[in-house]
Amino acid sequence: MVELNLLAISVGNSRTRVGAFVEGKLTESATYRNGREGEILDAIEHAFTALAGREDALVLMSSDNPPVSEPMEKAVLNRLGRDVLRVERDVAVPIGRQLDPETIVGQDRLLNAAAAYDVLKQACIVVDAGTAITVDLVDGAGTFHGGAIGAGAQTMLDAMAERAALLPQVEFARPEETVGHNTVEAMRVGVYYGLRGMVRELVERYAEVLDHFPTVIATGGDGDLLFRDNDLVDRVVPDLTLLGMAATIRRATEEIDSD
Repeated sequence: MVELNLLAISVGNSRTRVGAFVEGKLTESATYRNGREGEILDAIEHAFTALAGREDALVLMSSDNPPVSEPMEKAVLNRLGRDVLRVERDVAVPIGRQLDPETIVGQDRLLNAAAAYDVLKQACIVVDAGTAITVDLVDGAGTFHGGAIGAGAQTMLDAMAERAALLPQVEFARPEETVGHNTVEAMRVGVYYGLRGMVRELVERYAEVLDHFPTVIATGGDGDLLFRDNDLVDRVVPDLTLLGMAATIRRATEEIDSD
């Protein structure tokens, strides 16, 4: 097993996650809202101190948000004095793909799938609950088949407030009751149980495709809030994308060593 020393930076639609792997183990991770570039760069520099003195340490960035990641890549290079490798540009995510030609898939979806299969080595479903919510299928051979994309919890609440004159702006939170007795609570109930119900329906449909119920893993900013007590979800892994980045670098390093 490759002893991996890695600074992983995952740039999402609304948040950036930063993690440091020392000898293959994730020693620290944190998430920051995009738009706070100085805070994020300070966090990246701090995380890199865990790798101080390790000449083999690599810096890897994934991105589903080019307007944020492009200037960040240059800023990280200036701060750390290390080249920044990019997912899919410099290293490919080690996951098979059964998709329509010319399809562009978010890097986080591929990385999540790669991380899940790297551990399970069997068919699985990955639910990523963030700005959008994705429910993706990986078969028993480690092939990513895509899946479903829907609006995430806060995105749904924002859309309702924008499109309906009498509905207020609401921050997503776990509803305190099943029947909302006021507008805010009713909106949260609708979003919370609507998303859980959508995921349940999709998992059941995917199980029909596979002819068995696979392991279900949840991640993303709202993954724990939505699914920590869901009997259909086997585990919630907040750092799944970072783990996928580590698997990507490890596989690339092993392939180079074997040549």
